[in-house]
Amino acid sequence: MKGSNNRYNTGQSVNIIETGEVVTILKWQYVKNMKRYSYIVKEHPSTFYFEEELQNL
Repeated sequence: MKGSNNRYNTGQSVNIIETGEVVTILKWQYVKNMKRYSYIVKEHPSTFYFEEELQNL
């Protein structure tokens, strides 16, 4: 997506801050009414996370 300011990209490995689990970003999207990005990870495809719940390795 051109001009996006999301912190993480598809295929990138990140940590879930709360659990310390290493996961891979499967999909991301901008949630317009919340004005932030949400991410779906490969290991938990039925759950989404916001940027502040994830961190770089």
